[in-house]
Amino acid sequence: MPWRSKLWNLTGDPRSGWAVVATGVSEEERASMLKPSGWHCCVAEFCGTALLVFLGCGAVHVAVLTGELVGLWQVGIVWGLAIMLAIAITGPVSGAHLNPAITLALALTGRFDRKLVPSYLVAQFAGAIAAAAVLFTLFGPLLDEREKQLGVARGGPGSELTAMCYGEYYPNPGLMQRMVGRYDPSLADRHYRLVSTPVAFLAEFLGTALLGAVILAVTAAGRDDPSSRLAPVLIGLTVTALIAVLAPLTQACFNPARDLGPRLFAALAGWGSQALPGPRGWEMLLVYAVAPVLGALCGMQFYARWFEAHAASNPPPGN
Repeated sequence: MPWRSKLWNLTGDPRSGWAVVATGVSEEERASMLKPSGWHCCVAEFCGTALLVFLGCGAVHVAVLTGELVGLWQVGIVWGLAIMLAIAITGPVSGAHLNPAITLALALTGRFDRKLVPSYLVAQFAGAIAAAAVLFTLFGPLLDEREKQLGVARGGPGSELTAMCYGEYYPNPGLMQRMVGRYDPSLADRHYRLVSTPVAFLAEFLGTALLGAVILAVTAAGRDDPSSRLAPVLIGLTVTALIAVLAPLTQACFNPARDLGPRLFAALAGWGSQALPGPRGWEMLLVYAVAPVLGALCGMQFYARWFEAHAASNPPPGN
């Protein structure tokens, strides 16, 4: 008999996963029925990452192209809300990694099946690219108009001032845009000397290390723990806080899929070498790919070594 015919009732609970009320079904059969397949996990990672990039990079489009959402808090809180929604939707299915740095760090620390890593990474990058394509379709005329206002040609010097809606740059090109109004090539070199590659690497490393530690802190206790129920909110607000501090330096990436996926799309959509590799050359891979992975790994290892191992044996005072 097909397993679906054995179900008497099927309900979803985001805190405890799928709950089944069935007759004549063993515990092993229930577990097998409810365990998401690899395909379902990949679809969840694709959709979650696409939602994250659509809302987050969408906020960047609005800020850069219209002058709305002025200030880092406005953009940062949209990113935070995007992360909260993406985790809430996809967490019960795939675990809501939504970030190659988190997937790799979890796998390297033995918390995630390494066999699933390639499929998760493909889904995450594909979701980010799909979201970038949707945003380009929606904001295409505004991108053209902004480039006219800046006096730059797409793919030429200065067009990173619009390409920043997709990939990320250090320091944040928005600082140069506010300094000069229209693009001034004579100030570009001065602008790019404000943040060196080692400083940008450190910023991305530290930001992703904190993010990795927070993810373990709010999820290690399991779904039934009250703190874990707040995981989407706490993780989202962590990213919002990091954006408020680090976005002027690197645009606050912390997620290789969020940067490299839209960056690749932008390169194919006319920005060319201004998007990939960008004005700083291939050093950007150190900042936006290597630093987040190392940061997430070190952050999780630090939390596991100094906090996780002692949390269970040292309950809060009064318990």
